[in-house]
Amino acid sequence: MPDSVSTEMIDFNRLFYPRAIGIIGASYKPAGGGYFVEIMKDRFRNPIYLFNPRLAGTELFGIKVYRSILEIPKEKPIDYVIIGVPAKIVPKVLEEIGQKGVPFATIFASGFSEVGNEDLESQVLSLAKKYHIRIIGPNCLGVYNPEAGLYIGRDQSRKAGNFGSVLQSGGLAVNIAQLACTYGVEVSKMISIGNAIDLSHPDFLEYFLIDNRTAIIGLYLENLKTQKIGRRFMETAKKCNLNRKPVILWRAGYGEATKKAILSHTGGLAGNNKIWQAVAKQTGCSLVDNSVELAALASAFKLIHLPTTRNIGLIGIGGGSTIEAGDTLEKYNLKIPQLTEKTIIKMSRFLPDVNTNFTNPIDLGAQGALPHVYYRTILTLDKDPNISSIVFVKDPERFRKLEDSILGKLGFDKGVDLNREFIRYISKAKRICTKPMVCVMLKISEGFEEYKSRYKFKLKLLNRNVPVFENFDLCGKILNNMNTYREFLQKYGKYPKN
Repeated sequence: MPDSVSTEMIDFNRLFYPRAIGIIGASYKPAGGGYFVEIMKDRFRNPIYLFNPRLAGTELFGIKVYRSILEIPKEKPIDYVIIGVPAKIVPKVLEEIGQKGVPFATIFASGFSEVGNEDLESQVLSLAKKYHIRIIGPNCLGVYNPEAGLYIGRDQSRKAGNFGSVLQSGGLAVNIAQLACTYGVEVSKMISIGNAIDLSHPDFLEYFLIDNRTAIIGLYLENLKTQKIGRRFMETAKKCNLNRKPVILWRAGYGEATKKAILSHTGGLAGNNKIWQAVAKQTGCSLVDNSVELAALASAFKLIHLPTTRNIGLIGIGGGSTIEAGDTLEKYNLKIPQLTEKTIIKMSRFLPDVNTNFTNPIDLGAQGALPHVYYRTILTLDKDPNISSIVFVKDPERFRKLEDSILGKLGFDKGVDLNREFIRYISKAKRICTKPMVCVMLKISEGFEEYKSRYKFKLKLLNRNVPVFENFDLCGKILNNMNTYREFLQKYGKYPKN
């Protein structure tokens, strides 16, 4: 059943924008159905129907509780049901859901084939096929769509964005949704699919391909159940990538311990690493190794356009740290080429020849504390034909000490706010520059004031479409992936855009 029904036959609008939802196993307990009542009660804008035979006739949070979904009249259609009861009760519940004509159901419970209960899983699939119910899960949280008021976690953002994702883990789905926000990315739709005994990654990829609210796609994948699903995955992922909807793939299971964990988590085999590297190369997917890389790459795809080459202009402060930055970035197949003579002459007009280095990488020395110098350096690099993207290093936690010590000696008024001044000049450069700009914001020390300064600086830059990464390794991985994706598009004549 899972791969016998094509996505064209599935009306996913009824899943992502349901006219009403049902929660089976509803209670005040912060587990099972009670968890979903808690996170949805004040946020889902259409009717919510709650079901629990033990609480029938009472109210939860002001919402009436029914004994069974069959008590709801036909003129009140329910498009999506969350089943929050133990695994052994799921078949009985599915029978009633089928009689009601509900098209989509998330099964929250674990306890199916991943722990050896193949017969129970077969029974669930048989009922789903009989009543034409599409199953999300088991062992998952289901659908997060802030635009429709569907949530899978507490305190999730109500703001809808353009990042769609499909993940075989409920906990990671909640974490990545939050983490993406810290990188300036909001979710369009996110689906936690767990064991994926029915609807799987390719089904949702086919939907994202035609969903005009989704521009970037993230996947956490432990396994694909069959070869047929695998072929559909490759075909659909490639279509998404060639249609300028980049697919970011976190394929888990590199170590022996994680392979065993995957077998018990979603009941599948992880597969060979080299095979997945080949899959990424054939389909154009960007491979990442963890949730931070997934969120950070989504941020870059959202905030900046693809670099035209791997050539980087690197602006640092201090010889040693600039060398560290260059060495790290070059590990990721990025190039730090020589600047043109014209660029060097331009820089010599506003940079002293003491404690600076005009070659690439550029060491601004003490001049790096001056916002207008940073601004002029960025603009000069933007005009250099040898450079395709600009990486600049900033450490905002040092701003306060600089304000108190050397800025007065350099002609600045007392009380200048360096955080604000750097943001002003970088924003000005961003409006003028044609090349992608990326900030590496180093953490030098730890403390509340330092954290506050970094957070303020990062937030302002993200709001101005400048990605911010915490270290050179992350920056290198992200820019390498962006260039690899651009090279994939070039191979098929899809870059530059027509």
